[in-house]
Amino acid sequence: MADEAHGGHAVPEDGWKHTGVKVIPGDSLDTNTPSTPGMNRAAAINFARVGAQKIWAGTVHIHANAKTGAHHHGPLESVIYVIRGKARMRWGEKLEFVAEAGPGDFIFVPPYVPHQEINASSDETLECVLVRSDNEAVVVNLDIEPVEKPEEVAWVDPIHKGQA
Repeated sequence: MADEAHGGHAVPEDGWKHTGVKVIPGDSLDTNTPSTPGMNRAAAINFARVGAQKIWAGTVHIHANAKTGAHHHGPLESVIYVIRGKARMRWGEKLEFVAEAGPGDFIFVPPYVPHQEINASSDETLECVLVRSDNEAVVVNLDIEPVEKPEEVAWVDPIHKGQA
């Protein structure tokens, strides 16, 4: 029955018991997900596991001194949150741009942007949380010959320009 307290949406028969919040234990992620050479992805949230309609979320681990192949995620937006380690991101048609991120940093990857994740540490696994804007794990691996020396790009906050 639709109800004002629920924005006009019906309350399910189980009163949200099994159709509401789901807690996915960190040791039960699904590693059977499309991947890119050089990284291990594991799905926590997707349609198959929890019925997610609009997002995909999981983890990414890249071993010390390792890097992924160049790839993009089609029309999806991606957010990477660095938990541990140092991420070096390269992007562009020839992976000609580069920036680094550490624990607590967020990385945004727009649709169709060719990119590569690199673990910039020689002795620590890079551990990240990944969220995408659809419930499918779209991965398009690319054959790119990267430039030898990418240009470092610093992010500029378009909302708070001029503030330190």
